[in-house]
Amino acid sequence: MNDSHGAAPPPAAPTIEQRRMRPSLVWLVPVLAALIGVSMLVHAWMSKGPEITITFRTAAGLEAGKTPVKYKDVTVGAVTAIRLSDDASHVVVQVALDKSAERLTRQDTRYWVVRPRIGTGGISGIDTLFSGAYISADRGSEQESATDFTGLETPPTIVGGAAGKSFTLLADDLGSLDVGSLIYYRRIPVGRVASYQLDPEGKHVRLQVFVDAPYDAFVSTDTRFWNASGVDLSVGAEGLKLKTQSVATIVAGGLAFATPVYRQAPAAAENTEFVISKDQAEAMAPPDGPAQFLQLRFRQPLRGLSTGAPVQFAGVDLGRVVAMSVDYDSATRRFPTVVGVLVYPQRLGRALAKLPRRASDSPDEVTARLLQEMVEHGLRAQARSANLLTGQLYIALDFIPNAPKAAFDAAARPISVPTIDGSFDLMQEQLASIVTKIEKMPLDSIGRNLDTSLSQLNQTLARVNTQVLPETTRTLQQLQQTAQAFGQTAQSAQGLTAPDGPLQQNLEQTLQETQRAARSLRTLTDLLGRNPESLLRGRPSDPRPALDNSPPSNPRD
Repeated sequence: MNDSHGAAPPPAAPTIEQRRMRPSLVWLVPVLAALIGVSMLVHAWMSKGPEITITFRTAAGLEAGKTPVKYKDVTVGAVTAIRLSDDASHVVVQVALDKSAERLTRQDTRYWVVRPRIGTGGISGIDTLFSGAYISADRGSEQESATDFTGLETPPTIVGGAAGKSFTLLADDLGSLDVGSLIYYRRIPVGRVASYQLDPEGKHVRLQVFVDAPYDAFVSTDTRFWNASGVDLSVGAEGLKLKTQSVATIVAGGLAFATPVYRQAPAAAENTEFVISKDQAEAMAPPDGPAQFLQLRFRQPLRGLSTGAPVQFAGVDLGRVVAMSVDYDSATRRFPTVVGVLVYPQRLGRALAKLPRRASDSPDEVTARLLQEMVEHGLRAQARSANLLTGQLYIALDFIPNAPKAAFDAAARPISVPTIDGSFDLMQEQLASIVTKIEKMPLDSIGRNLDTSLSQLNQTLARVNTQVLPETTRTLQQLQQTAQAFGQTAQSAQGLTAPDGPLQQNLEQTLQETQRAARSLRTLTDLLGRNPESLLRGRPSDPRPALDNSPPSNPRD
């Protein structure tokens, strides 16, 4: 029915609307995490430093992932792995350095493990007792880089960048010196020994020393270094000597230096080379100049003479004994002692310049000609006692009065100086001569006569005791009585001569009478002088005295 009336319109096609996808905020978190991770990877890759390997003998104190690497007490890396070498002779430590530590890969960079150490130079690394061991670095100065390094077993004495100068010292042997031994200036520690090694020829030891600033300015081109290690105890011709620089040098050894006050020299440059003397006296002595070898031949053995003994001339140490040997003389069938000495003519100072010489002569010819003239004037070599306590001897070159003639060959080499017996040997010969004369004396006959004389003397003493002594006693008693009587007489005489005694009064009266007699005699003499006829006619009558006011004359006059 619906069809008859007309068909219904078909339904319209459905329309499909597409919905737009919007990002969810949930995905923002992983995206950000991924970005952060990528940035961290990039940052880690860009900040990643170089990786190096360091070989050590042992891995004591080291631990992978924990042991840090420090430079100037700043952590610049860490140990990432530790393994044995292929031959198992050492350990290989893998180290990852920071980007800022790229300069620590230079070829001469040094690495060492800092751990507690106790040695002659003191105690170091105490701080690692709590924090643990770590690897320390000292940056090198070369431009080329490296990845493999050999670690130091002991910390270096001198770290790069320290203010001061390095110098090279030459020594015959190392003695008690070691790395870290101190260097003293006026007994103040100013440096240390950095390293040592034998020279290529093996004749000397070369020491590298470092003097801290500002003390390095006191090292000049004329500075003298000497060994101040341990205790210097020596018994020589001068007696017993005991010297030491400080207590530290007794244990660890040390060096000292000074500059002579009479020399003015500029400061020494870096790595200047010096020679180490055995003691301060040798170091500070004036330059000796070239040495001259002389040979001395003594008839007698020289017990007490040793190498190093001084050779003196005119009170000056002219040299030293360097060799001693025994020879055989077939003519006398004796074994003389041959002594070799080194003398330094320059020690004569001004006297050497005044000696006659020719410009064409070599030093040996000058010495030979000079010795020839001196030998002709009595120069002889003699072994003398330097110390009665130790019995040490020394060689004296001196002019001997009335010395017998001696042959001297100026062309012979080595130069040989005539000798005479020492003073002690001469005394021994004199004593031997005295003993020989005593042995020749008739001691038995003298003894018998002495016994007879003593017997007679004994008899005489017996007679003296029995006869002479009693008589002497009586005589002394009589003498004592006489002395007492004389004393009494002296006392009596003393009483008579007292001021109020009779003897004194009588003496005064006698003097008065003598005075009156003298006056009378003078009056008579005056009368006879005026009237000599009075002896025949008598005294003339006195004229009448004139009337005047004069006082009457003294009747005594």
